[in-house]
Parts: sequence; structure tokens; C-alpha cells
Amino acid sequence: MEISAKLVKELREATNCGMMDCKKALAECDGDMDKAVEYLRKKGIASAAKKEGRATSQGIVGSYIHMGGKVGVLVEVACETDFVARTDTFQEFVHNVAMHIAAARPLAVTRDEVDGSLVEKEKEIYAAQMREQGKPEAMIEKIVVGKVDKYYSDVVLLEQKYVKDPDMTVEDYLKSVIGALGENMQIKRFARFEIGG
Repeated sequence: MEISAKLVKELREATNCGMMDCKKALAECDGDMDKAVEYLRKKGIASAAKKEGRATSQGIVGSYIHMGGKVGVLVEVACETDFVARTDTFQEFVHNVAMHIAAARPLAVTRDEVDGSLVEKEKEIYAAQMREQGKPEAMIEKIVVGKVDKYYSDVVLLEQKYVKDPDMTVEDYLKSVIGALGENMQIKRFARFEIGG
């Protein structure tokens, strides 16, 4: 099947992947745009996994101010080289993550950073709710584990549904950019400020 330059360009704009990768993905997927996007995401995630563990000593601190100055975010995103830190793709990623943080209000980047006392309090609340509903004790523990996972997906940045594309998590988005740029990247930390919040 002949893949048109227009189709390659569309896929490239949609995914930020290289031209040859887009062309190959479209060829592999018989010109189906949705399948090609999925193919590239899987490829990006696979190549991102290979880059984990590589040192990230460069990067930028990005900011985002929302609602007429009522909400502000600072986020530190690290990468391997200053060259990548200066690319439009990297800077757009940092801006988008800051915007996501403003909207989604995460508490921490990873599960390990969530205050343990908050998690214990959530567990107590869930268990009490289940007992109130008359659930057997043997089931309560399993239900609480599921509810705690759901809690993490609400408050942990990497596990949240990405506000601009709820079909992926922030971690999926991060891995797709790692795949596109060919360097390891990490969201190191963030601070979210809100007037009266």
C-alpha cells in the first residue's frame, strides 16, 4: 500500500514521532491512522523502557499560570542532555505537564511520595464504609486494596489520566515523549499554588 506524505505528516503532528517511524507505522497498519498511533505508542513505551535508569542531569523548570493568576504551577522535568531540554517537544511536554497539574491537583509524582498517613486514613474510611454496607470481613480487605489503587490513580501524577488525552496516563504521555526524543526523562517534582487554597 502506498502511504501518502499527507498521511505521514498528519501522524507526525499527532504523535511527535519521526517521519520514518510514522511512515513505517502506517505501512505496518495498512494506512489506519488509529492503529498507527497505537503502534507508535507501544513502540515509544518499549523504547522508553530501554532508557530507564540512564542519568537525567539536565532539564528545565517550567511554569504555568491559570485563571487570571489564581492557580500557578512550577514543575521540574529532567532529561539526559541540554540539547533535548531546549527542543520544542521537550518544552511543550513540560508546559503540558504543568497545565495538567494545575487542572488535576495531584499530591505527588509517584506512589512512594504520597504521605503514608493519608493512605492509612483512606483505608480506614473504605473499610468502615464496607462494614456499614454489611460486607463480609474476608471481602473487605480485597475491596480496600482496589479502592486504594483507585485513590492512587486520583492523586499520583504519573497514574492520573492525562487531561488532554484521557485514553492515556501522564506516565504513558511521558513514555511517548521519551520514545520520540530518544532520551530518558523524569518528572522530578512540582509545586502547585492556588489563591485561597
